[in-house]
Amino acid sequence: MIEQGMTTPQGEYTDDVAAFVERFAADLIQAGMPRMPARVFACLLASQEATLSSVELAGRLRISPAAVSGAVRYLDQVHLLSRQREPGSRRERYRVLHDTWYGAMINRDALLRRWADTMRAGLEVVSPGTPAAHRMADTAEFMEFLQMELKGVLSRWNERQTARATAADRPSGEPGRP
Repeated sequence: MIEQGMTTPQGEYTDDVAAFVERFAADLIQAGMPRMPARVFACLLASQEATLSSVELAGRLRISPAAVSGAVRYLDQVHLLSRQREPGSRRERYRVLHDTWYGAMINRDALLRRWADTMRAGLEVVSPGTPAAHRMADTAEFMEFLQMELKGVLSRWNERQTARATAADRPSGEPGRP
């Protein structure tokens, strides 16, 4: 019998896991991620194995290796997966790192800064006091606000993770440990 969250003997996901992968992929697509990268990311996230190859991803998602290649390229560019080579092979394996969301948010910090700088530069080429100038100034201010808030959120996340790791190292029954 195949336990929930496992794959079949043919390497395919069980129906429950396949449904989760497609649901989470749909959520990512709704948020703006392209379809194939969303499916590949959700597949990797739901995998019991630490890594999956292109062939394994293609089989589980019933897509072509070329579709996997394009999806992996996108996910690598936005830092949502890592690649590693199989020893002695040209074949790559892909994984979602435990801090993948943190890494993605760190990269958003640079993106927000770049957008704010671009809006500030745009203010120099439009007439002051115009609707365009107001929109650009508001956009720049919002991006700068998000950048500052993101730094605080990421700092609090680090503190939370450190506290959780410290609590996990304490013997059972000590304060701060359930």
